[in-house]
Amino acid sequence: MVVNRKKIEQKYGLGKYGPVQKYIDSEVIKQMEPYTPYDTGAMHRSAIAGTVIGSGKIKYLSPYARYLYYGVIYGPNIPIKENGIIVGWRSPAKKKKYPTGRPLKYNRDKQPKAGKFWFERMKADKKEQLRRGALEVMKRCSKG
Repeated sequence: MVVNRKKIEQKYGLGKYGPVQKYIDSEVIKQMEPYTPYDTGAMHRSAIAGTVIGSGKIKYLSPYARYLYYGVIYGPNIPIKENGIIVGWRSPAKKKKYPTGRPLKYNRDKQPKAGKFWFERMKADKKEQLRRGALEVMKRCSKG
């Protein structure tokens, strides 16, 4: 029996940039939002701007996304003080940062599920919903 992989991918909307992958990419970004740290919404918007829908890769453009994703404070960190009160942190210029081993503390006021490894946590909660949605797209594609 000879199977034409391209025909099957086309018939069911599979493959890179196909309808199923486009659905999965879009839905993953949407479903990750409640799990993603939120301050101004820039992280979520950076995933939308950085991802080519259908590529199978979600990419965050925010320069601090990696630190937030893994949830570890990197240093060295030097406190910024105003009137003796710490108001922020800075790192020395041109000095390589390293993980300190101290966990980040996430503000969960706007996103109660926000925290590290947001993709894995979302996937654990929404895997079945994503699978059912992908199957629906496949069914629609197979009907022509």
